Amino acid sequence: MPKFTDTTYIRIKAGNGGPGAVSFHREKFIAWGGPDGGDGGKGGDVYVQADVKLHQLSHLFKDRLYKAENGHQGSGNNMHGKDGRDLTIMVPAGTQVLDHETGTVLADLVDDVSRYLAASGGIGGKGNAFFKSSTHQTPRFSQPGIPGEEKRITLNLKLIADIGLVGLPNAGKSTLLSAVTNAKPKIADYPFTTLVPNLGVIERRDGSVYKIADIPGIIEGAHRGLGLGLSFLQHIERVKAILFILDITGDDLDYNLKLLKSELNTYNSELISKPYWILLNKIDLIDDEEAAARRKQIKDKNVLLISAATGEKYTRAVEENRCHDGALRCREKISSRA
Repeated sequence: MPKFTDTTYIRIKAGNGGPGAVSFHREKFIAWGGPDGGDGGKGGDVYVQADVKLHQLSHLFKDRLYKAENGHQGSGNNMHGKDGRDLTIMVPAGTQVLDHETGTVLADLVDDVSRYLAASGGIGGKGNAFFKSSTHQTPRFSQPGIPGEEKRITLNLKLIADIGLVGLPNAGKSTLLSAVTNAKPKIADYPFTTLVPNLGVIERRDGSVYKIADIPGIIEGAHRGLGLGLSFLQHIERVKAILFILDITGDDLDYNLKLLKSELNTYNSELISKPYWILLNKIDLIDDEEAAARRKQIKDKNVLLISAATGEKYTRAVEENRCHDGALRCREKISSRA
């Protein structure tokens, strides 16, 4: 499996314009046919285009030169040289194209119809036929083609998803992602199991599709580069909503929630204004009475108690929350299904 890459830089070179031709018409019974050198072809352009089938930039090689075809030389009989073939570099949707020297964002390719002209091909040179005049009837020169643009660009991927999963290491984000989507992330009972962002897709019966992004666990100081969070916090900048995942068996749930929100706010204050829910995970490890007591530690109304590891517990927890703290009639209904 290739190494996950979300930032890289490459060199791009558009094609040079083809040189014009120096030629004179030669045909039996026609004397002094005159100049007929054709123009050179245009050099190929370099485009960067988004592709929703791609999810990372590992197929591109760092600092490699990606070059479009040069324009072809013109020829006699006023024949125009063939234009060079364009080069299209495919990248995942959500990729930003930046100037490598200044960091200026040149394009933000957010969907599979996004296409950016990154480097323009050079114009072909004029053939000697172009320079014929009444005072200069036999020009013996032509123009070389104009060089194509050459530059270095940085490609920076920010995953596009509807929901972002945020939590401390070993909170159960990957387990939840595998339970509700088609993703198969690595799952283990130790911290930092998730080393790269994972993207899962939920396809509903009505045909609607939702994407969920799971980033590596955040620790205190992630915005300063501690742990793995800083490298991947950018992948939740585009999400529409955030799910904070907390291990309900952990200590001081309210502090852990404030820590996560603080790290997001320090990295990008706009993240805190997004819609959110708080999921207290792993309720299958404690009894209902203790779960209710730990729920009260969170001073927030947007809280659900779940177990990502067991589907039955997950369903009961969701329904109990919908019953407003477990009304008797609703509890009996849920218990009858167990």
